[in-house]
Amino acid sequence: MPTPLLVQALAALSVPALAGTAVLGLRLRRTGEQAAGREARLHERVAELEGRCAELERTASCDPLTGVWNYRHLQLTLDREIERSRRAEHTDQQDGPRPLAVLLLEIAGFDAVVAEHGRGRASAILRDLAQRLAMEIRRADTLGRYSGEEFLVVLPDTGADGAAQVAERLVWSVRRHLLLDWSSGPREPRPAQGNGLTAAVGVAVLPEDGTHAAVLLRAADRALAEARAAGGDCWRRTRPPHLPEPLTSGTENGSTAERDRSEKPGSLSPCAGGDPLTTPVVSQTPATAAGPGDGPSQSSGSCPDG
Repeated sequence: MPTPLLVQALAALSVPALAGTAVLGLRLRRTGEQAAGREARLHERVAELEGRCAELERTASCDPLTGVWNYRHLQLTLDREIERSRRAEHTDQQDGPRPLAVLLLEIAGFDAVVAEHGRGRASAILRDLAQRLAMEIRRADTLGRYSGEEFLVVLPDTGADGAAQVAERLVWSVRRHLLLDWSSGPREPRPAQGNGLTAAVGVAVLPEDGTHAAVLLRAADRALAEARAAGGDCWRRTRPPHLPEPLTSGTENGSTAERDRSEKPGSLSPCAGGDPLTTPVVSQTPATAAGPGDGPSQSSGSCPDG
């Protein structure tokens, strides 16, 4: 076959091949774009599901009324902190487990708030007060709603002295908290005797009052009953039943002194060292400072916003 004819034949045969190659390239590009789009949508879906899971976890651990941790989260946190304290007894070669304090706080006076403002506004006041109490503890501590107007505070690495200071500060905060005001005019001055709300706090400390969650809560509840019987606006810590009475007479030891109210007017309990209406307790003194590696579930008294 002559050369010109051969070139023409090859050119005629290469046109469909080139067209097919172009079509195949377009298809491959379109397929790649579609795969990239599907991958992007999958990533968005995964991120959306992760966000929903985080929201569900937060909702499951958060009290819907007050915005602080709920009873379920408190149980899990208390069990975990007790196990952590027991484990430290062996890993750190200590004489006993690391200290852990539990405060059971009950707010009195909400019946008058409900009668004056209604249940809806009283719930808003309770939420505002719970958020205020959450600001009075460390990030390593946990505050949650136990039931009704009762709140439980878990204080890791905190002994009796630190727990007493935290209880003092919480009682003072409830008494002097500035309640929400829905009036359109200027806010009325704060009454000299407080806002009408008082708090009674029961204190229990591991290991003196027990090394189990149920035992600690029972001890805190007994102490709360004593504080309630004393008229509220104070905290109490009962003597553990297994400890003997002090042998000394005429002078009281620290545990007995904590159960008696101060004779000084305006003082909430003996550990204040001054009039709490003018000088609130400034800080907590834990037995051992909490480490920065505490779990995120204890990072604050309030539930995370998301």
